[in-house]
Amino acid sequence: MSARLKWLAAALIGIAALAAGVVWLNLRGEGTLDAEIAATAAPAPGWRADPEVIARGAYLARAGNCQACHSARGGEPYAGGRAIETPFGTVFSSNLTPDADHGLGRWSAPQFWRALHHGRSADGRLLTPAFPYDNTTLISRADSDALYAYLRSVPPVAQAVRAHELRFPFNTQAALAVWRALYFEPREFQPDTTQSAEWNRGAYLVQGLGHCNACHASRNALGATRGPLDLGGGLIPVHNWYAPSLTDRREAGVADWDRAEIVALLQTGVANRPSGLVSASGPMGEVVLRSTQHLNDADLGAMAVYLQTLGAQADVSPPAVAAPALKAANPHGEKLYADHCASCHGDNGEGVAGAYPPLAGNRAVTMDVPANLVRIVVEGGFAPATPGHPRPFGMPPFGQTLSNDDIAALLTHVRMSWGHQADAVSALQVNRYRGSAER
Repeated sequence: MSARLKWLAAALIGIAALAAGVVWLNLRGEGTLDAEIAATAAPAPGWRADPEVIARGAYLARAGNCQACHSARGGEPYAGGRAIETPFGTVFSSNLTPDADHGLGRWSAPQFWRALHHGRSADGRLLTPAFPYDNTTLISRADSDALYAYLRSVPPVAQAVRAHELRFPFNTQAALAVWRALYFEPREFQPDTTQSAEWNRGAYLVQGLGHCNACHASRNALGATRGPLDLGGGLIPVHNWYAPSLTDRREAGVADWDRAEIVALLQTGVANRPSGLVSASGPMGEVVLRSTQHLNDADLGAMAVYLQTLGAQADVSPPAVAAPALKAANPHGEKLYADHCASCHGDNGEGVAGAYPPLAGNRAVTMDVPANLVRIVVEGGFAPATPGHPRPFGMPPFGQTLSNDDIAALLTHVRMSWGHQADAVSALQVNRYRGSAER
């Protein structure tokens, strides 16, 4: 055999070995599940589980904010069709109603469990990771069965599933298989025996069902996070909102918050802290509106206990304040602030207690990534209306009245005033962050 043929044979063997490895990594842990799926038929039309199980599933669906993605704007609940923009193209959410042709009507409970735990559809196809199965893999089988029972109880909607519009090769099963081999591993939530039952409940909700790191984590070039424990913050791809770090007190870490303050923010959308009003807006406002405000006090308390421990080992003493740098003259930014902001946020950024958050000393103002400031100025800032805070004050949008240069000057003024030492904002940054592909 010639040297060239030997090299070719070796290359083919290597490719075959890699392919076999990818296949094995995508099928691991499914042996017994395949047997259960083969032995379990989908329930007959009209089947309903025990009412208590359905109620439990409804609660879990809200905890996971399932309806937000699986309902098109203005469409029927859980009928799917919402466009989810990604750097690789558009994914359209699936129909979770019990419709036999387009939804879950022919799915069995084990097939639903496989989707959550293994990221695989009823027919065996690999699901795109826009569905956060890296998090839902941690959901318990009992909770999966309860979710399934609830979704089988909602009204069926005969709405066809729209095909994803992903670019090649990301629209292929082969590419998904390679991605999963690199970044996904089915696993179960393992309680930390050194922590309390309450802490473990909070960890289960944050890491798994709540899939918090689907937003609060950075992603690599292929859209993967470092796993459900990564809550270090990141820019939400395409949508240009920055989900701040939950482990860093300079961003959104709450290691130095009281438990009641964390619960209030998750339950009502606002928290009155000694430093001033804190409110949830943007994507987090939607999470509070559709999900966390509906959780019971025990689960909110458990999440608070867990979140308090993130970054708790870090130094939580006030950072040393550097000598104030010489601030470049910015009369345009000062005038814009006086004209548009001071009436609510105060001449010195002090805010109004219980109504408007202070800007002076506000960590949301001085984060390294100014994306959220740009989005709020452009689109306005609105906390969710909840029973605990039914009439939140809002901030009007200025995207139609202020140019990129105006917004850059305004935000630079805010980030460099009242003792702030944050970087200036450029018109180029404003142009980058103000756009969004949401639809």
